Amino acid sequence: MRHKTSTGVIFMSVTNLAGQIVAALSFGVIAILATGCMGDQIAATNTLVQQQQAQLERQQQELEALQANQNQNQGYTPGIATTAPGGCDKSVETVAAQRGGDRFAAGDFSKALGYYQDALTACPNDDRAQVNVARTYEAMGNNVAAINHYRIAADSSGPTVSDASEEAKAALLRLQASRMP
Repeated sequence: MRHKTSTGVIFMSVTNLAGQIVAALSFGVIAILATGCMGDQIAATNTLVQQQQAQLERQQQELEALQANQNQNQGYTPGIATTAPGGCDKSVETVAAQRGGDRFAAGDFSKALGYYQDALTACPNDDRAQVNVARTYEAMGNNVAAINHYRIAADSSGPTVSDASEEAKAALLRLQASRMP
């Protein structure tokens, strides 16, 4: 029969304990190295995000400055067209009509209508502005409003017959013919 000595048991316990300590230290070193690498990567990502935010802020300021400059140069702000009674602001009408035409061509009729209404507000006696509003209402399917604006342009009492007045008369005939059974 063999007897274990206490020295052998102690030696095995110390060896086993030393292996566990080495394993724990190895795991700790790996964890510290991994954390250090992740920390560097997080710091680099944060720096990149801050740079991009700063760039976005600069671009937003540039955009606002361009928009302010454009509105100053054109003397017109959408939705804020005003004219003295009986007057006509041709520069506002021209810009609004151009922008309305661009939106109309793009199929954005609600925005086109807003611009055309601004042009009509700037020059309320302009047959072309009336026809543009009418044409847009017609494109939107609101024939009643279109007919009302076409009638105003067609009944214009200007000194000469304009192309817009003739266009309005033709549109009224076309719309009335489409209503017939």
